[in-house]
Amino acid sequence: MKIAIQGIKGSYHHIVAEHYFGKNNEMEECMTFAEMPDKVLSESVDIAVMAIENSIAGAILPNYVLIDEANLNVVGEYYLPIHHNLMALKGQKISDIKEVYSHPMALLQCRKFFRQYPHINLIQDRDTADVAKRITDKQLRGVAAVASSLAAEIYGLEILASEIQTIKNNQTRFVIVEKKGKDIVEFPTKASIKFVLKDKSGSLGEVLIELANHKVNLSKIQSLPIIDKPWEYAFFADLVFIDYIEYKNALKDIRTKVSSCKVLGEYKKS
Repeated sequence: MKIAIQGIKGSYHHIVAEHYFGKNNEMEECMTFAEMPDKVLSESVDIAVMAIENSIAGAILPNYVLIDEANLNVVGEYYLPIHHNLMALKGQKISDIKEVYSHPMALLQCRKFFRQYPHINLIQDRDTADVAKRITDKQLRGVAAVASSLAAEIYGLEILASEIQTIKNNQTRFVIVEKKGKDIVEFPTKASIKFVLKDKSGSLGEVLIELANHKVNLSKIQSLPIIDKPWEYAFFADLVFIDYIEYKNALKDIRTKVSSCKVLGEYKKS
């Protein structure tokens, strides 16, 4: 299987791909999320792994838009505990480090740790593992990366401090996406949908009532402005259910309450 991941080998997307699909697969490295839908639609990859939300930083809204606009199908999810580590070339101490590069999200999640080291300049970069590789390739001393322990192992770096994330129980949720029509997940227990409300008072409440009536749990809801319609919003929601028929009946009733409703994917709850 050929799997699109954001970042390079040693990134958190790489870890999720190996955990979810096993190690005997080919990784297609993408430096931006925006590259991934085209690769899936053109079938240059079989599937893609995409981060969608973090337990600290919240939803990654642009990725919801990418999935929706490309009409991709969500066929799975995976929750990965995030363990950030400070790493550099061997033989150095934290006092030797002047600059730390990493993805903005990783730096944000480690702010408390770096307050102890005001001499270190934090610099945002495009990928955690890519920084680790660059340090090794260019033999950069006085420079460190925040990345996974797998990145340190792959690129031969020494971990100067482990578990440096502020909140130790930090998780990122990833979704598995593929081209529409390729596969149907048997016995799904979760769904991701997008709906647009009618312009009337109480319309969101009506949707929530229909979910409750059919014993469907709303595990997440996120609003996003509709670009060409000022002050109107689309809602991305995750629904958890036991009875698939009840879920389908809930969708049927919701569609009478909203302007539009689209199923982004039905899959097994992680």
